[in-house]
Amino acid sequence: MTVLFVVFSFIGNAVAQENPMQFMSRANAKVARAAALKNRWDGPVDSPRFQKKKKIIFIAADMSDSAIATLFNGVREASSQGSWETLSIDCRGRCNQGAAIINQALDMKADGIILAGVDATSQSKGLVAAAKAKVPVVGWHAAVKSGATDGLFANVTSNPKEVAQIAALYGVVESNNKAGIVVFTDASNPYLLAKSSAIIDTLRQCEGCRVLSVEDVPLAEAYMRMKPVTEALIKRHGSKWTHAISVHDGYFDLLDSASIAPVIAANKLIGISAGDGSPAAYKRIRNNELQTGTVPEPLMLHAWQLVDEMNRAFSGAQPSGYVTPVHLVTAQNIAYDGGAKNTFDPGNDYRLHYQQSWAK
Repeated sequence: MTVLFVVFSFIGNAVAQENPMQFMSRANAKVARAAALKNRWDGPVDSPRFQKKKKIIFIAADMSDSAIATLFNGVREASSQGSWETLSIDCRGRCNQGAAIINQALDMKADGIILAGVDATSQSKGLVAAAKAKVPVVGWHAAVKSGATDGLFANVTSNPKEVAQIAALYGVVESNNKAGIVVFTDASNPYLLAKSSAIIDTLRQCEGCRVLSVEDVPLAEAYMRMKPVTEALIKRHGSKWTHAISVHDGYFDLLDSASIAPVIAANKLIGISAGDGSPAAYKRIRNNELQTGTVPEPLMLHAWQLVDEMNRAFSGAQPSGYVTPVHLVTAQNIAYDGGAKNTFDPGNDYRLHYQQSWAK
């Protein structure tokens, strides 16, 4: 007789009863949908005419993060449609330690401000000042929710819970429902913490999986802490540790480094990341070295969306409400949607669609 157990279904929000076979069937179906080609435009088609001659201050959590650097270049590319001037402020991982950063942007006579990877709730006083000055602020990963939230005109992001869910489900499918998993997260960042919480919730539904530990390693400190943390994990769990699921590819950059790789070599560890799709992650997946999957952000598309949202703010329009669908990259589909250039760049002609919409 099959014993049923109650779980929260990852398809929708309703509580559902399903046995392990049903769970695996649903996991396989959702992973397959996430891995499908992203070649159809599903974004906005009603953007206002593009405003001209604006100054944008791009406040970066850390420009050494390849995702944020790519995003900045994408904002410059898209904003050139209106001859906007785009300047950056690099917090170098310390944006959340002071409230003056938005005021600095205002002092630079910003027409608009972008918070890239900066927690909006840590900038509440600055956001009040920006609102008083009638300077719109748009975020990227600046809040857990997308759209108008936390004092932002709009926050551009994939759904972090869906991103995390796909990473976890791919771990379940890839291991055939049998894995000893360590989750790496950064609890100092609400967006990343939302991801790790969703990873854990999803893995709890996997009957044959065991979450060995959840390691809180802030990304800003990871280069110092990953080696001792990894050594302790190997000592504690040994060969029971088969999989690592992280909230960011940066953890695998370090696990793949010359100082740490020998420590985990005997485990033949399999890594899966819930973001952000770095070039190094693509190379590891292509070469079957440590990492087998990532759930990347479409950074250039997000950059164009940031500019579109800012233009909407300048024009007195409403935010677009657009949220990009989740995409899983594995060795099987890495050649598509920008993979040849080691990035997730959907083949849906988003640049042309935005340009046509802005020119109306």
